[in-house]
Amino acid sequence: MTNPPDPDDFRRAAEDVLAEGEIEDGWMYEALDPSGTRGSLRHLIWSDKLTCPGCRGVIALWDGCVSLNPAEISSTFRCPKCRHEAPLDDVQRVLVQEYDDVLGEQRALRGRAMARVYGSTGKKRWSRPATPSDLTLIEKIESEPIPACVPQALIPWGDLYRKGYHQGITHVHHFYTRRNLIIFARMWERVDSYQGALREGLRFWLLSYNAAHGTIMTRVVAKSSQKDLVVTSAQPGVLYVSGLPVEKNFFAGLRRKLATISQAFETIHGGKGRVEVVQGSSCDVALPDGSMDYVFTDPPFGANIPYSELSFINEAWLKKFTDRTDEAIVSPDQGKAIDEYRVLLTRSFREVRRILKPHGKATMVFHSASAEIWKALQRAYQDAGFDVELAGVLDKKQGSFKQVTAEGAVRGDPVLLLGPRRKIEARSNNKAGADEYVWTVAMELHRAATAAGDPTEATAQRLYSRLVTHFLSQHQQVPIDADVFYRWYAKQTLPGVLCSADD
Repeated sequence: MTNPPDPDDFRRAAEDVLAEGEIEDGWMYEALDPSGTRGSLRHLIWSDKLTCPGCRGVIALWDGCVSLNPAEISSTFRCPKCRHEAPLDDVQRVLVQEYDDVLGEQRALRGRAMARVYGSTGKKRWSRPATPSDLTLIEKIESEPIPACVPQALIPWGDLYRKGYHQGITHVHHFYTRRNLIIFARMWERVDSYQGALREGLRFWLLSYNAAHGTIMTRVVAKSSQKDLVVTSAQPGVLYVSGLPVEKNFFAGLRRKLATISQAFETIHGGKGRVEVVQGSSCDVALPDGSMDYVFTDPPFGANIPYSELSFINEAWLKKFTDRTDEAIVSPDQGKAIDEYRVLLTRSFREVRRILKPHGKATMVFHSASAEIWKALQRAYQDAGFDVELAGVLDKKQGSFKQVTAEGAVRGDPVLLLGPRRKIEARSNNKAGADEYVWTVAMELHRAATAAGDPTEATAQRLYSRLVTHFLSQHQQVPIDADVFYRWYAKQTLPGVLCSADD
């Protein structure tokens, strides 16, 4: 994005790559519509196979838990053969042995069956159950050789590994169906024939669709009042594989993505500004002392997201991997607790302080539901020679997945303006009086938000962010976790009544 190709050259090259791919490999996405007319696959829902606890028969999760019109994915398994019912989590998945011709060895993985096919014939869209013709096509694809460019990359599983749905997934290519692995690899080989910024632009295009839509992490969800399940992307922030993984048509997805990427290149190509990108550790920045006017940073939020683990799939195709040594996260797998996290943050903030001019400023966006993480952050920037000059809340409008779904999550990230540290008379955070003070502040913030008439400001999540910024701007430690604050907030049913979290 900072060295964009010529937008016209990019679009022509991408169209050529797509056209060649569709001519040579489009047959892999052929599908007959319900009337028997040849059409093309839009997406296919696969289903885990289950062993019924009652009759011991093999039943597809789709048949035991999914209904349409209205769409529902039940957490209760109901065997269509013997009518036995059981919580889905208690039903055993079927395991199968499969020969892996990339690695040349057998592997055990979850057995899956085709559940439902979605396609189009001309402008008409349709869906139907899987048929023998679909199975015949899959068997034909099984005989297609795997391209040599497919990375034989062993996944360095860490904090995101789950022994259930990741069973059998040891290498990057295991995140793909055979069809989509072949399709994507052949597209990767085609763009490799280009050079310079044009090749990198084409790779960016492919990878922008790859991990979010091209793997078995793509999934379906049931939404209220919908007749059919809704296809969505991979769940952000994790490497989750559902019991109903979706195989999308790579060519159709890349064609849609092409319009977005082309528009982006058209917008930024030929700009007069100069952007230099440096790939490396923020603990050792290759910039001169006192050379920067301003720094903006959005550091990892403790244990929220293991970024290097999430990036591994795309990095495997690029054959360039993150060095995790200086990754500033809380990670049991990496042996990094809060102290190790704080030390890495301190090293990074010291580099920021070193490269800033004497009166330079730094802005930091951060959020955490943990008071201990906030204390580690505060100590890190203070030890590096910074203090908070101003504090506010950044409203991103759309929160990250974990901000929306995680229990005790924060909505609206605190944003801090950091300047050179000076002697400051800060209110003490000693225990005596501190408990009473935090709830006094909380009530004042609650009253102000209510008086402002802004529903967003009056939410528990936003008020916790305001509480955090209040204490940090006063150079005090954040005294409570978000969940403690939320329990207090839930009890504020009468205006003007102050309750502690323990009342």
